[in-house]
Amino acid sequence: MLVIRRRAGESVLIGDGVEVEVLEISGNQVKIGISAPRDVLILRREVQLTAEQNELAAKSMPFASLAGLLGKIKQSPQGSLSSGDKGK
Repeated sequence: MLVIRRRAGESVLIGDGVEVEVLEISGNQVKIGISAPRDVLILRREVQLTAEQNELAAKSMPFASLAGLLGKIKQSPQGSLSSGDKGK
C-alpha cells in the first residue's frame, strides 16, 4: 500500500486517466474528488462489502425455501398494502 500525504488542492494520479484530488479537509473528514474514465468502476468499500454479503446470503439459502417464498408471493393479491403502509 502506498501511503502519501496530500493537502487540499493536491492530487494523485493512478494509471492512465484516474486522478484523485483532495478537495477539502475538515476535522477528521476528507472530501476527495475522483476523475476517471466512465468504464472505471468506483465504489465505496462498504457498498462492495454489502453486495458481497448479500450475494453470499442468497447463495446459502436452500432452494426449497426460495420455492416456498415464491409460492407465497404468487398467492398474495397484487396491489395489497403491507400492514405498515395501511392508512397512508
